[in-house]
Amino acid sequence: QVQLVESGGGLVQPGGSLRLSCAASGNIFSISTMGWYRQVPGKQRELVATITSGTNTNYADSVKGRFTISRDNAKIAVYLQMNSLKPEDTAVYYCNAEELGYLHWGQGTQVTVSS
Repeated sequence: QVQLVESGGGLVQPGGSLRLSCAASGNIFSISTMGWYRQVPGKQRELVATITSGTNTNYADSVKGRFTISRDNAKIAVYLQMNSLKPEDTAVYYCNAEELGYLHWGQGTQVTVSS
């Protein structure tokens, strides 16, 4: 079993920055791709960014150039640096890790962008 714990969410003004962190524990040795997704009430969860164990990255068009995903393979942790935040970035952000084809999810952390 894999457990994921996110941290770093909060309230920020438009144009501001936040850094989300996600630490994995448990059966971490088979984790491959990790990523961040987000969800607002009434909408489907959507991809924000993913990163493979080889550090290949993929971003949603809406965050390209503003968000940066990175990972620490020694700690089995993934991070999301979010810059130039917009009100439409407001959502619950979920960490995700793939283990032998199975997707594990964290509990989510709220990000609110508002003046």
